[in-house]
Amino acid sequence: MVKEIKSAAVIGSGVMGAAIAAQFLNAGISTVLLDIVPTKLLTEEIEAGLTLKDKVVRNRFGRLAIEKMKSESPSPLTSLNNLAQLTIGNLEDDFALLKESDWIVEAIIEDMQIKKELFKKIDQYRKKGSIISSNTSGISINQMKENLSPDFQAHFLGTHFFNPPRYIKLLEIIPTKVTASNVVKTISQFAEEELGKVVVKANDTPNFIANRIGSFAFLNIVKEMIKADLTIEEVDQLTGPLIGRPKSATFHTLDMVGLDTFYQVIHNMQGKMNDTEEIEMYQIPVLLEEMLKKKMLGRKVQKGFYRKTEEGLQVLDYHTWTYKNLTGMKKKAAKQSLPLFLEQKNPKAQFLWKGIAPFLLYSAKMVGEISDSIYEIDQAVQSGFNWRNGPFRLWDELSLKSTVERMEKDSREIPGWIKEMLDQGFESFYKEINGVEHYYHQGNYLPIPKSEDQICIQEWKKQRGVLLSNNGASLMDIGDGVLLLELHSSNMSIGMDILAMIDKAIEKVESEAYKGLIIGSEKKNFSLGANLALMLLEAQNEDIVELQIAVRRFQQAMKRIKYCQKPVVAAPYQKTLGGGAEICLAAGKVQASLETYLGLVETGVGLIPGGGGTTALYCNKWQGNQQLLPEEMLKLTVEVFQTILTAKVAASAVQAKELGFLTERDGITNNDRFLLRDAKRAVLQLADEKFQAAKKEKIMVTGKKGYDFLMKEVNKLKKIGFISEYDAEIASNLATVLTGGSVEFGTLVEEDYLLDLEREAFIQLIQEQETQERMLYLLQTGKPLTTKKI
Repeated sequence: MVKEIKSAAVIGSGVMGAAIAAQFLNAGISTVLLDIVPTKLLTEEIEAGLTLKDKVVRNRFGRLAIEKMKSESPSPLTSLNNLAQLTIGNLEDDFALLKESDWIVEAIIEDMQIKKELFKKIDQYRKKGSIISSNTSGISINQMKENLSPDFQAHFLGTHFFNPPRYIKLLEIIPTKVTASNVVKTISQFAEEELGKVVVKANDTPNFIANRIGSFAFLNIVKEMIKADLTIEEVDQLTGPLIGRPKSATFHTLDMVGLDTFYQVIHNMQGKMNDTEEIEMYQIPVLLEEMLKKKMLGRKVQKGFYRKTEEGLQVLDYHTWTYKNLTGMKKKAAKQSLPLFLEQKNPKAQFLWKGIAPFLLYSAKMVGEISDSIYEIDQAVQSGFNWRNGPFRLWDELSLKSTVERMEKDSREIPGWIKEMLDQGFESFYKEINGVEHYYHQGNYLPIPKSEDQICIQEWKKQRGVLLSNNGASLMDIGDGVLLLELHSSNMSIGMDILAMIDKAIEKVESEAYKGLIIGSEKKNFSLGANLALMLLEAQNEDIVELQIAVRRFQQAMKRIKYCQKPVVAAPYQKTLGGGAEICLAAGKVQASLETYLGLVETGVGLIPGGGGTTALYCNKWQGNQQLLPEEMLKLTVEVFQTILTAKVAASAVQAKELGFLTERDGITNNDRFLLRDAKRAVLQLADEKFQAAKKEKIMVTGKKGYDFLMKEVNKLKKIGFISEYDAEIASNLATVLTGGSVEFGTLVEEDYLLDLEREAFIQLIQEQETQERMLYLLQTGKPLTTKKI
């Protein structure tokens, strides 16, 4: 068997095949993408004088897949540069390319016979020891391997990716009866470390785990809605965040998935069930049948349960088959307590109970069939559908014992193992033991599986406590001489509490025998920037002195990070904006999650960066090169100016490097679960390499010449009405800071000089009425008031 996966091939360049290939590329894996040869010419191919023998025609499907990758939003690629590692071909001319592939993924049509024929041909070309997998969403993996060589069968398994693979982390691995154990181990480790996946081992049963449980949940909600005569809008209000599911709830989700795709998932179950109740549940409701006939498939055809119009979003009235405007019901079900809500006697509470109870019981019945582990089932459902809780975590939230009592009163059948569990005194599926979370398994509580060196902040705090803490952050010793400053303020905003903890953390790491410091978190996002609400309040109260103190304090905290005598490693992930980005720009090294969306976005609220971000980004791009030609200096200045003025946010850590937010010395972790582990390794490596703290050096700026050059372009845009007068004023303040203002071109200035300019500009802008209006609008709506496209 291959010891390491360095190359991959995907057969089938459709929606899933192309997306899987893109994820291999994101992991830096050289990838081959093959598809069938077209049998007919397109009009444009005929007009170009091409024939079916031309390579460009024969590779059409791969070529179109590349074009789609380039234009899709959100992008399946972390960088368009990744495409350099992709080779496209076809299944008649290029099968020999498979000889070099360590992992071959089949992602073609869901037809058993066609798949078997393909595998027979692959068996002739593949190198011995290479791994082969099928991305089927429901066909038997064991049946596919029949009549193939022993080496093929030992290296064959199912690998069910969820679409889009870059953003949905679940990967279900389905071994056959003869799949070698080291193959499962190799694929699991590679998928976790390199592809960023949550890997769940599933049994070879129809729809595996997530789709089996999820399709039942959706079908049950649809059927109970019809019985209760509720509207689609009412049901989506009840089946979203209130029960731990996304805001897309039930019907927005089905519109995104596509009703035809959902139908295929249900169809996979037909003829494969023995349980009468299950067979009845998987009968497709008349409502869905009619929608399929009417081609009301969802967003892909602009109409489904919802449709967008010029007037706004409309929802289907399934009684009249007409679309109506949303009622805009103001009551927020999501803010209620779910257990208390379900105790109510009103029709909506009764509907929701009937929507949840069968789902919980069905999930319990599936234990042993689709997976032996309730933890694996929960992981699959949570990762596959972005639900906060899988069925067993949800059951714990509702109280296992009391819900079972209610189910029995409803004459619902309780699975035997649940009764046995309760009889033995186990009253929850999950339990914390000595600060470590455990899950119930066959009469015992087992610890949640994780890698030996994986760092879980909450477990660490419960087991070992913290050194220092306030409302914004906590400092803890995570072993091996490394400190971790955990950011945990409400809304992940940076206020004076976090700045105080940064000072204390730096002081402690420098004065005691520690090797270095990590700045990280386990919240939804790393940081959304400074505390806008507090700054707006002070600005409205004209507390200018307080604002000046706050901005200066922020700048000083960033300087303490930058010039710390021990290595400071920032570990950002997800949204890392404004002040969060400035923490990263100040750190000695950044170990970023691949899915880090990093940017200086202050111009969106009428401000400029206030914590040294402008200068830090400029220095990242400049890198102290005093030999740059004047035109190179101007080009560099323009790039930084455009990035900040347009509030550009990197769509990945790779793109953050391209934009200059990260440098080549910074690291990228493909799986968030290993981010703190890798950050700790980075601290220890820097310490072992005799870390040298940053030295204060003068910065070369473009001065008045650079300022005039930037403002000439800004004034052109203002003249044609592309930006407003006030946008131009913001641009002028930014240009002053970036270029050093009135100094000569090529002048070397002190960092503090630029920070003074930045602070003055920030304070000036925040006093302006229009800036305050933009800040208020963002706080109220979550969206910027204006969008610039320079």
